[in-house]
Amino acid sequence: MVVFAIGLVLLWISGIVAVIWVIYDVLTNQKRMPDTEKVVWILVALFLTLIGALLYYLIVKRERKYEGEPEEYGENREEPIVY
Repeated sequence: MVVFAIGLVLLWISGIVAVIWVIYDVLTNQKRMPDTEKVVWILVALFLTLIGALLYYLIVKRERKYEGEPEEYGENREEPIVY
């Protein structure tokens, strides 16, 4: 019985960590992702916890689909670089 309770607690903690990871990654690393899609992924993470994090990893993160500079800046930035 105690082992079962410990397993449930560990599952709950891993779900919380997965949700926090998805929210953090969407808000900080996915710079080219449209805002509506960010909201959708955050809601998926909140409602599906571990399954949502797994889906996010398989669909978005593994492909590095939206990482990097936003499209409007891209590689041909004409602004001067200030050091």
